[in-house]
This record gives sequence, C-alpha cells and structure tokens, in this order.
Amino acid sequence: MLKSNFDRMIQLSDEVFSSRLDPDQLNVNENVMEHLQRIHPDTISEYDDGNGPVCWILCIPTTLDLMHQFINQKISERELYELTPLNVKYEAIYLCSALLLEEFRGKGIAQGIAIKAIESIKMDHPIKALFLWAFSKEGEKLAEKVSGLIGLPLYKR
Repeated sequence: MLKSNFDRMIQLSDEVFSSRLDPDQLNVNENVMEHLQRIHPDTISEYDDGNGPVCWILCIPTTLDLMHQFINQKISERELYELTPLNVKYEAIYLCSALLLEEFRGKGIAQGIAIKAIESIKMDHPIKALFLWAFSKEGEKLAEKVSGLIGLPLYKR
C-alpha cells in the first residue's frame, strides 16, 4: 500500500530533523502549532497538490535579541521558541524548516510559500533580518534565495 503524502511528509521530517530525539530542537506537535498560530497565523504554511501536503514551511517571528542569542549558540531552538514573547513587534524571522517531497523539488514551491509567509509577517511586524540553522545544503540554498528575493540579510548559526 502506498503511503499518503501526509505520512511521507512526517517520515521526511523524522529523517531530516530527528527532532523527537534531540532536546534542543523544536518538536512540533498540536500544542506547539497552536502556540505558533498565536505568534502569527503565517508561521506554518503548506502546499497541498490535492492529494495531501507536499510542502511544509515553518518560520518563527522573534526579537533581534533572541536571534543573536540563537545564532551565537547561547540558546537552543526549543528555547528560542519558548522565549519568544507574544504580542510584541518582531524584528527577525527564524527560517525553522522547509520540507518538500522529492518529486516536487525544483519547481519553486517551497520558495513561493516561504516568501508569501514572510511577506505576510512583514505586513504586521518591522522585520529586519532572517536567520537559520541549516540541516541541509538544499535548505541553506533556499534560505539564501529567499533572503535575496525579499531583500533581508540572512544570518546563520
């Protein structure tokens, strides 16, 4: 029996991030998703081809101070999430994750969804920077491309 797109996306997430085994990473569950939606509705984005999700993008608006602490490895990804306050003006966006099923790569899907999410967040917050903790060359290339197209500096952990 073929796996659904959703099951394949969960498997891809486990393969790339192993967040369930790493206490420093953010393990996205229903409670985390609800909290992220309170930070901003566009923290979680997906593309569904009609057969289920083929792309998930997670970006977390936060403060410049927390960005610098994270980049300088003074706090973990989980702490970045936990310390990000609600109901403030955010100045940075953490490009947390981008997952895309292999057969959909190279078509601009992840790039388009990431840009749409960032532009939406920028409408509500004075975003000055993007940052990431790259887990793959493809993820780093995506972040660099998005940064260039949006015109915001990209900082790397």
